[in-house]
Amino acid sequence: MEEKHIVKILSVEPDTHNVKRFRVEKPDGYTFIPGQATEVTINKEGWLDKRNPFTFTSLNTWDFLEFTIKIYDEHEEVTHQLGVLKPGDELILHDVWGAIQYKGEGTFIAGGAGVTPFIAIFRQLYQDGMIGANKLLCSNKTEADIILKDEFTDMLGRNFINTITDDHTPGYDHGRIDEAYLKDKIQDFNQDFYVCGPEPMIDSVQQALKNLGGSAITVEL
Repeated sequence: MEEKHIVKILSVEPDTHNVKRFRVEKPDGYTFIPGQATEVTINKEGWLDKRNPFTFTSLNTWDFLEFTIKIYDEHEEVTHQLGVLKPGDELILHDVWGAIQYKGEGTFIAGGAGVTPFIAIFRQLYQDGMIGANKLLCSNKTEADIILKDEFTDMLGRNFINTITDDHTPGYDHGRIDEAYLKDKIQDFNQDFYVCGPEPMIDSVQQALKNLGGSAITVEL
């Protein structure tokens, strides 16, 4: 039988100009593996038939659940409506399912909000003292779009690498994550690669990795 939990929003905080962190009540016994997701419904008339998948960005040891969600105000869809919700409003959570799971040390590659499935994975590794040589490559349009910039910097240091596509920003690479970029940043392609982002970006990175002798575990946004 499908799980269904009605939970109240505890807090809503901005992370970037269009990304918000939603902390919600955690149902008793509700657990997940970092990288997993659930489908979320807004518990309001007119939205009960809409379910969108979001990965958990909290850890199981926390006493609340957290989702880090990009708000698309240009569309009158679920994320736009989420963007106007306040503490006390309710969400409906459904079954936990596997989005992407950590298989071992490697390189994580994210396009924009594609970094969100990696947040709980890195938080868990950091808490457990197991960050090791894991590397995170992120592509964003501008510096202002970088999600959890300070926290990822604290966790990964020089292994948190950002490239900006729309601006030439001092301190950041410029350009897309393509075959030449991967060849420049990665010495060994015999490792695990985790890729998440829009479908065209995933397809491009997968092909680039294949050309370079690697393969990827992917999640499409």
